[in-house]
Amino acid sequence: MNILFLCTGNSCRSVLSEGTFNHLAPEGMKAISAGSQPTGWLHPRAVALLHRKGISTAGYYSKSWDALPVTPDIVVTVCSSAAGETCPAYLGPVLRTHWGLEDPSHVARTDEEIEAAFERTYAIILARMRAFLALPLAELKADKARFKAELDRIGTLLP
Repeated sequence: MNILFLCTGNSCRSVLSEGTFNHLAPEGMKAISAGSQPTGWLHPRAVALLHRKGISTAGYYSKSWDALPVTPDIVVTVCSSAAGETCPAYLGPVLRTHWGLEDPSHVARTDEEIEAAFERTYAIILARMRAFLALPLAELKADKARFKAELDRIGTLLP
């Protein structure tokens, strides 16, 4: 199963999601991330946070959804429509869900407040990844409507 975490810039939230998922996922499940308008760089605070959590970022880079190495089975958008962001719409024949996250890279306060925003985003991502991986995936694959409902529910979870 391939999961695509998609946002606009592919420098922060989608990369945090990709790294966290891949760190927790069992064999046979893989996450990738991409952006509709990739920045071309990974946010240094996102990379540092993943490293602090013991998560490798080897091989990660900001990439376009036009150059995906695999076809995703599930696409999870992580942009924040509440912040007025335009979420990219992946049009392929996949299961789609939205797990909106505020962008911690847009916090313009003290270093401590910025770091707290990154930690909060990571905590939300971690809770959602754990909930996803706890799903009865073999059972849900046969019931796309129920699978979609579960994915949408997970997108509302907060730690």
